[in-house]
Amino acid sequence: MTSSELWTRATADRYDAEENERSSAAFLGPTLAFLADLAGDGRALEFAIGTGRVGVPLRESGVPVAGIELSEHMAAVLRRKIDEETLPVTIGDMATTVVPGDFTLVYLVYNTITNLLTQDEQVECFRNAARHLKPGGRFVIELGVPPLRFLPPGQLAVPFDVSERHVGFDTFDLVEQILVSHHFTRDGDGGDRYRRDSSRHRYAWPAELDLMARLAGLELERRVADWSGEPFTENSAKHISVWRKPSP
Repeated sequence: MTSSELWTRATADRYDAEENERSSAAFLGPTLAFLADLAGDGRALEFAIGTGRVGVPLRESGVPVAGIELSEHMAAVLRRKIDEETLPVTIGDMATTVVPGDFTLVYLVYNTITNLLTQDEQVECFRNAARHLKPGGRFVIELGVPPLRFLPPGQLAVPFDVSERHVGFDTFDLVEQILVSHHFTRDGDGGDRYRRDSSRHRYAWPAELDLMARLAGLELERRVADWSGEPFTENSAKHISVWRKPSP
């Protein structure tokens, strides 16, 4: 069971076009190099692999990759790019689904752990990662730092993109640690028609994730501000965190 919202066919079909910039070789280069280095000669498992924005080029670079994906529609888009034998995908949630074998790397990119809307499910996600890892293997998460410093007293909304084709802002439930991302996206090449979408997420601070990792038997190895390895500071908008499964 999972509280994650299920991505629809319509959302899956337009996902790659809307994430075209983040799918470019220039954008993905540091991500793929970071993950391939951690995978080494072993296998990698991507939780919530989606349409394969990261998993497919990582596999094409020579790293054996498997995936777990909740949405059959997202997995169907991935399957148009690469066959099941080359990159197997198991349909299920990332907190409890188990795939065969063990891995030197399990990873979650682009804030995806926030799709799990309860702390308990996020803890189980860490435990599931540890379950799949070989001793010495790593669990990697890419996650934004909650932008609560931008909230003046009495305000519960923070814009994150205001452009010609898209307006996006987050609203916050500060008690339950739930944010809702609201998107107004212009349809077509002109006109004033906008499509409205929203999605719920449970945000978490780096220190909370470290405690989840400890509960799963993992140890923090490093935390950086981006895939290029820039130092993580109090002003960093996101972090790449790496936890290691200790060897016996």
